[in-house]
Amino acid sequence: MTAFTVPTRDTVSAGNQSLFDGLKGQLGFVPNLYATLAHSNNALGTYLALQSAKSSLNAKAREVVNLVVSQVNDCAYCLAAHTALGKLNGFSDAQILEIRAGSLAADVKLDALARLTRSIAVNRGQADEALVDAFFGAGWTAENLVDVIVTIGDKMITNYLHAVTKVPVDFPAAPALETHLAA
Repeated sequence: MTAFTVPTRDTVSAGNQSLFDGLKGQLGFVPNLYATLAHSNNALGTYLALQSAKSSLNAKAREVVNLVVSQVNDCAYCLAAHTALGKLNGFSDAQILEIRAGSLAADVKLDALARLTRSIAVNRGQADEALVDAFFGAGWTAENLVDVIVTIGDKMITNYLHAVTKVPVDFPAAPALETHLAA
């Protein structure tokens, strides 16, 4: 397989250099997967615009979607990154593992979100109708449903990018889900 190198600031376009500077200012570094998007003159900016677009979902709900989709797609990079972000958004290690497995029993609303997200991701958009009903029954709206689907699409972009490029993961590795399921 062709080895993908992670671009550096010096090897990307001027527009992407500016985006790298912004990321470094925000995060303290440019994550390898974001840098890989900079192989394209447009993809990094397009992706960052999608990721930072307004949403009816709060950061915690988006992390539920990100963790579930990354688990379904078995993306080691995104699982590592979103485990760290999940902790920053107040989830415990045990809750993160439970979310990755597709539920969150302690929170009815986030549980409905996790279950529906898993169904959508596993079934390539063909969600279980009972889970859609449960999602609405838990207090989510049609606007939220649309934003869940947009967030799923956002996460699939980076899941697929890592699956193809296999660039090094530069976040602490996420624990294996089997450890949680076996407990």
